[in-house]
Amino acid sequence: MNIVVLDGYTLNPGDLSWEGLEQLGKLKVYDRTPGDKALERIGEAEIVYTNKTPITKEILDRAPGIKWIGVLATGYNVVDVEAAREKGIPVTNIPTYGTTAVAQMVFALLLEICHHVWEHSEAVKAGEWTRKEDFCFWKYPLIELAEKTMGIVGYGRIGKTVGQIAQALGMNVLAYDEHRDTDLENEKMRYVVLEELLESSDVISLHCPLFDNTKGMINKDTISRMKDGAILINTSRGPLVVEEDLAEALNNGKIYAAAIDVVSTEPIQMDNPLLGAKNILFTPHIAWAPKESRARLMRIAADNLKAFLEGEPVNVINNTKQ
Repeated sequence: MNIVVLDGYTLNPGDLSWEGLEQLGKLKVYDRTPGDKALERIGEAEIVYTNKTPITKEILDRAPGIKWIGVLATGYNVVDVEAAREKGIPVTNIPTYGTTAVAQMVFALLLEICHHVWEHSEAVKAGEWTRKEDFCFWKYPLIELAEKTMGIVGYGRIGKTVGQIAQALGMNVLAYDEHRDTDLENEKMRYVVLEELLESSDVISLHCPLFDNTKGMINKDTISRMKDGAILINTSRGPLVVEEDLAEALNNGKIYAAAIDVVSTEPIQMDNPLLGAKNILFTPHIAWAPKESRARLMRIAADNLKAFLEGEPVNVINNTKQ
């Protein structure tokens, strides 16, 4: 069994082991694969893993040996899953590996907005505290989260974990999701329609997948419905946000601050309008990336393939023909 990993570097830059996959077949790992090299590198491989390298219908037509595709992530839009289904090729993803890591990042970003820890630390090291006449000083407004309202758009695994942390901090939670688990509702958390969430939330955190009906969901119209001075967090998918509209809202003060781990084109391009906006934090798509989370992803990636080889496939996102 020939196994190829087209772009393994972001998952494993050297601090993890590929042993789990090596035990299942003859493994070849590429750090990165340009789109025009994908077919060549797939070659005669029956098993193909990809993270961000596209697997198109053309590639599937020209690589008849492929029997199974594993996406090394939760999102699977890099694979033409319909073309794979028509050819009887299962496509699997890894939906649960990064729940705690992403939820943790949400609050790392939010708490930085609330307290500006880094800027205050740098100010102290630069001698600003030493030169003050008073025993303390602050350079930015400080925000207490207790009793404020967090709106969570998408209340799946990650959204629910974010909601639990928010409640532990004393926040009220408003959740919007097409599928409601009303057993989760209590005096600090309830489901609402999107309009109420936008109008009532002090903080809005995005945790929904990228589909046609969610692309650009944060736009001039939805921003206009938000509370003045709201905070926006996006650790989900960059195209959920119309970046020009968010930049405008930050610059005119409609949105107080934003923290963004994902953008529409990655790596971010220097003409992205958000780079020039006021009161915005960026991280380079790292919410998923703690070592513990990546190790979990690696284990599930191997387990997905093992289950397929044993005739009991799991985490299949396309129903293949029998």
